Amino acid sequence: MMTPGVLPAQALRDLVATGALAADPAILDNQLQPASLDLRLGTVAYRVRASFLAGKGRRVEDRLAEFTMHRVDLAEGAVLEKNCVYVIPLAERLALPPGLTAVANAKSSSGRLDLLTRTITDGGIEFDRIPEGYEGPLYAEVCPRSFSVLVRAGQRLNQIRFRAGHAVLSDADLTALHAAEPLVSGEAVISEGLGFSVDLRPATGDLVGYRAKPHAGVIDLDRIGHYPVAEFWEALHTTEGRIILDPGAFYILVSREAVTIPPDYAAEMAPYLAMVGEFRVHYAGFFDPGFGHAAAGGAGSRGVLEVRCHEAPFVLEHGQVVGRLVYERMSARPETLYGAGIASNYQGQGLKLAKQFKA
Repeated sequence: MMTPGVLPAQALRDLVATGALAADPAILDNQLQPASLDLRLGTVAYRVRASFLAGKGRRVEDRLAEFTMHRVDLAEGAVLEKNCVYVIPLAERLALPPGLTAVANAKSSSGRLDLLTRTITDGGIEFDRIPEGYEGPLYAEVCPRSFSVLVRAGQRLNQIRFRAGHAVLSDADLTALHAAEPLVSGEAVISEGLGFSVDLRPATGDLVGYRAKPHAGVIDLDRIGHYPVAEFWEALHTTEGRIILDPGAFYILVSREAVTIPPDYAAEMAPYLAMVGEFRVHYAGFFDPGFGHAAAGGAGSRGVLEVRCHEAPFVLEHGQVVGRLVYERMSARPETLYGAGIASNYQGQGLKLAKQFKA
């Protein structure tokens, strides 16, 4: 019987060996993260009229025949236009054994580019959640919200985690873990996860974040450290400890707290209660074991917040709680931790844009 918890990289290799996790072309070792697997885009994208779920008993392929407007070849690269919806078959497919479920999420860089990236499946009735026993293909639904992007087959916009049984820590468990090993700098606000707040009074200077410019150019996802920040982002400065969020605008902000994920745990960023304001923190947010942890070269790492304001302008103030981290147990400690000997772009981060922009 499998130990309850999120599966580490070495267990994902076992899934590949047994065929529960398969791909064409074959899965690469560098797709494996400490507690997740990067998913790769296939060779074609379908521009669809609207976002959809397959629905119980229905296949995504059949729904594509219903909603597709045109087909885009990704083999040599193609632009996905801002505010358009695309469905892209992924290279990976699943044959989940009993007792094992999966959850997908946008990768950090996808979230920081405001790429709405969700996973859909045959028979799926919700995004990003895959039930035990699922056997079939995986698809990415991609909608660039702030910038048009140039993508190619094989690129990795989302990632998937596998878990056996119930892995989420209760508030009591989380409180005990924080007492044994501080998970956050400052006071721990624990309620259905570990709350974190926004930093609008930086220790130095008055730069508190960035707002996406509405009419920027195309971003080639393969160009790392390439794009000048000022061409795509408006810097936000304040000495008042507050900013006003504009409806429809997208912001990159940073948490006030430095966060730690111990080696035997993983976490997922979740939106805070809707009652706190007319905005939400973006969906991106898997935090791997070792994020911000001393054993992996960290001393606490702050969480980057991808924030979108909804119907009404909203005053966001320093220290306001804007999200929470839901901690989960690992079924075993990963063979490699985030930031320890692997290419981890955001270990020790502060306010940081996606890796495509110049530092």
